[in-house]
Amino acid sequence: MTDFLKMLLVDFWATIAEMSPYLLFGFFVAGLISVFISQQTVEKHLGKRSLGSLVKASVVGVPLPLCSCGVIPVAMSLRKHGASKGAVISFLLSTPQTGVDSIFVTLSLLGPLFAIFRPLAAFVVGIFGGGLVDMVETEDDQAVPQCHEQCCDPSTEGKKNKFKAGFKYGFITLPADIGRAMLLGILVAAFISAVVPDGYFAEKLGTGIFAMVVMMMLGIPVYVCATASVPVAAALILKGLTPGAALVFLMTGPATNAASFATIWKVMGKKTAIMYLLTVAFTSLMAGLLLDRIAAGMDFQIISKSGWMLPDIVKHISAIAFLAVLAFAFTKKKKHAD
Repeated sequence: MTDFLKMLLVDFWATIAEMSPYLLFGFFVAGLISVFISQQTVEKHLGKRSLGSLVKASVVGVPLPLCSCGVIPVAMSLRKHGASKGAVISFLLSTPQTGVDSIFVTLSLLGPLFAIFRPLAAFVVGIFGGGLVDMVETEDDQAVPQCHEQCCDPSTEGKKNKFKAGFKYGFITLPADIGRAMLLGILVAAFISAVVPDGYFAEKLGTGIFAMVVMMMLGIPVYVCATASVPVAAALILKGLTPGAALVFLMTGPATNAASFATIWKVMGKKTAIMYLLTVAFTSLMAGLLLDRIAAGMDFQIISKSGWMLPDIVKHISAIAFLAVLAFAFTKKKKHAD
């Protein structure tokens, strides 16, 4: 029991260390959005329940270097500034699956086919998921929540106060809103990491749809960064996993995890959260099957060497900073409630 708890603690910290740099960057971007992008601008480009809003959200999301946790505060800020639920879901689906950095890492480790196919899949998934939400949600469901602070409206702040207002929104208000749900999700992800033996799935799985379903079930609840997941996928392919099954992991791992799902459930509602999850599951399987058909007979040149990753010292410092941000945000929220 002691060894299990130690392993759980180690995996919990490792998960926080892996996600913290991107999450802190997400808080920073959300703070900038809160003071430099007006509600009118967001409503103009992303507020309508239209294909154009979905396309814009996906186009913006694909190149951004935000993982599934880092994208959450940015997406929630867009939502509170007037973006439709469909556009927010498009952004949430397309952004964490890839980014400029992960595209280059994918090219270096998995080759040009993966490097092209992966962002295209993220773009299509974003439009599909956002369109599904817009079709199912009613007008009342689409109602935009009120902003928490005045910093959401740049017109109420002078130029000297904008940085302070954005910092308060990005590093106090948002962490206080979503921090508990994210910590719970991280704990669940750490539990799964501690229970499942290393290399188990790569050694036991064969080819075909079964391998893809298993990789989907593995990828959905755990936190995997879009860039850091590429070496994992390369190792899986080297151990006999098909490119399509590896793609399923590359899509589901970065696109969702227990933390992001819990946050979407809380902020955007049960119906939207379920559709988000179903979209990721369905489209990842379809993309995996398509890639295997395209890749039939091709020889993948895989380099089993990770690169372009953040140094461990940066991850650990970011993890400490992230926990400090959460503690400070929770304290401020409690004092405000009292």
